[in-house]
Amino acid sequence: MRCVQKRNNVTEFILLGLTQNPKMQKVIFTVFLVVYIVSVVGNVLTLVTVTTSPLLGSPMYFFLTHLSFIDICYSCVNTPKLIVVSLHKKKTSSFTECIPFNGCMTQIFGEHFFGGTDVILLTVMAYEGYVAICKPLHYTTIMNRRLCGLIVGVAWAGGFLHGTIQILLIFRLPFCGPNVIDHLMCDLNPFLDLACTGTHTLGLFVAANSGFICLLNFLHLMGSYVVIPHSLRTYSLEARQKALSTCMSHITVVIFFFVPCIFVYMRPAATLPIDKAVAVFYTMITPMLNPLIYTLRNDQMKNAIWKLFSRKTILDVI
Repeated sequence: MRCVQKRNNVTEFILLGLTQNPKMQKVIFTVFLVVYIVSVVGNVLTLVTVTTSPLLGSPMYFFLTHLSFIDICYSCVNTPKLIVVSLHKKKTSSFTECIPFNGCMTQIFGEHFFGGTDVILLTVMAYEGYVAICKPLHYTTIMNRRLCGLIVGVAWAGGFLHGTIQILLIFRLPFCGPNVIDHLMCDLNPFLDLACTGTHTLGLFVAANSGFICLLNFLHLMGSYVVIPHSLRTYSLEARQKALSTCMSHITVVIFFFVPCIFVYMRPAATLPIDKAVAVFYTMITPMLNPLIYTLRNDQMKNAIWKLFSRKTILDVI
């Protein structure tokens, strides 16, 4: 496939995708499709279950509904395009895909808008868990409805600001060619590699705006998980096990999301071959894992889902 260039200004980019091996295209298409379906269906189910049940009154589930909505949006930024490209590659001899400059900008903004909001919300959910476990008598006072709404608003505003800053950093960069991106999506480091100007300073801004923020939040989260077990030493064994089970669910989500992000963005602007595989974790796997971890390991959620389907079944019979 040939992409257009005009007067040394690149108007389109060539994405090489996850692999150039034609035998792997069928596998990639199947895996991406299954991951996308599970992610969207799981998050929609979580969103509908919580919003149609009394669980919405709890701060934890209030945050979970927003996390599910973010994950639905985040999954839709890149994954549908990757599925279509994989299907296209199976039927043609072309193993590249062209994407317009503005399309790349939209992808990058979407990734960092929803990704940044996700980072802030996961951090907030850890704080909510800390208050619930370590200060149960003050929980309703601290995590009141007004504060929860304010926190969610700050999370969305923070994500939007983060995505906007990323676009402002790279939008006016000159691109004279080549225009081949050895990645499965448009992202900051591959983009900086193609610029026709020095990008060392911009690379440092990217590391500060993405990698350093992820690292600080990750260290904050890990610190809170050190404090929580210490605070539980006077509790009964059953209470400690229940609290630690909840923490482990959140830790799993945090590790799968934050560690790959730190690896990719907390370094000078450079693209490594492993980046494509790592990107799959924070763009596809984490949005799929969130509903599975928060739903299948949560008795309240499982009961709410059972009641939702039971109510629907009764209405259908009537």
